[in-house]
Amino acid sequence: MAAPPASAHPLHAQVHGAGPTGCLAALALADAGWTVTIADPLSAAQLGNRSRAYAFNHSSQRLLDQLGLWGELESLMVPFRQLQLRDQALDGEVPFGVADLPPRCRRTAGQAVGWIGLHAPLMAVLLGRLDAHPAIATRLGAAAGPPASLPPGTPPEREPDLVVAADGPASPQRQALGIGLWHFTYRQSCLTAQVELRGSPPDQAWELFRPEGPFAVLPLGGQQFQLVWSGPASRCRQLESLAPVAFLDRLAGALPEALQPDALLDQPRAFPVALLLARRLAQGRTVLLGESGHRCHPVGGQGLNLCWRDVAALHRLAQRVAAGRLQPQQLPARYARQRWPDLLLTLLATDLLVRLFSNRHRLLLPLRRLALGLLSRSAPLRRLSLGAMTLGPCRPW
Repeated sequence: MAAPPASAHPLHAQVHGAGPTGCLAALALADAGWTVTIADPLSAAQLGNRSRAYAFNHSSQRLLDQLGLWGELESLMVPFRQLQLRDQALDGEVPFGVADLPPRCRRTAGQAVGWIGLHAPLMAVLLGRLDAHPAIATRLGAAAGPPASLPPGTPPEREPDLVVAADGPASPQRQALGIGLWHFTYRQSCLTAQVELRGSPPDQAWELFRPEGPFAVLPLGGQQFQLVWSGPASRCRQLESLAPVAFLDRLAGALPEALQPDALLDQPRAFPVALLLARRLAQGRTVLLGESGHRCHPVGGQGLNLCWRDVAALHRLAQRVAAGRLQPQQLPARYARQRWPDLLLTLLATDLLVRLFSNRHRLLLPLRRLALGLLSRSAPLRRLSLGAMTLGPCRPW
């Protein structure tokens, strides 16, 4: 049977929020043949002014490749080919390498387990692509406010076919729709900082499980590393306020002996950590993307990759609408149904990891020792675990 004809008028989407997820969503919709307006109350300079790094997995790499962005971004990222998982309470380790990736990941993308990229260069590329795309109109900073009154006789701008809320965990769009949340704030906070370290290969990332909380050490090239340090909220606030020498002393006591900190490269920043899930991912013409709809603990570097799998699902559905195989009004509900399994499994997995490893409970130590032993001895189990981390728990590996 022939496909129904495409819409008689150009499909138009309105994206609220121009962070990494909102920008990528606008580019994905434009790639699918839609016209897009993207708005954010922050200016381009403010959007890029953030000292943090992201871990990118293969699900994100594939989306960037599909959108023609990977070639430009790959040179700005640092690949890591080893991931060292270490339980410091048990003094047990499990190394993950390229050989533990699913076969289709090993064949592509430079033989890397994952990549680390800084926020500012990433945003520069994404905002530059937005400005250069003829199908995308950007309204940032002051320009994001209400439009000036139209001249007499000008036809009013028609309603968008799709509204994308990518405006963060406090999403005004979600609140305006009255969509509630399931929300839990961890007792832990998370502290980020960039440091110089000796003792780690430049292409190795670390995921340290400590009784106080997970601790990621992510390579930025050479001896520079990004720290994502979870711990009690009071301790993170204290660390944030320490002088550089005192901070490095505390850091040396938290890292494995092989890793020696030499210098603090930026101001440590602490922020609360929460689990968040919207009660609905779509309402009317609106879909919730990224942290407007969900948020998880940063353990395992799943946050941005989970948000970008939202974008990948939206991209596929937007292509179907543009091809006339799906009605525009059906897209939001279809998006929500497709995203629930991945979101629920990822949020559950990250929460269980934190609860299982952030303690010294005597009844849990044997279970942790067993899990580490099985991972260390079983290559298929390592491939299964790394496949879930790098492609998402709902993808065939």
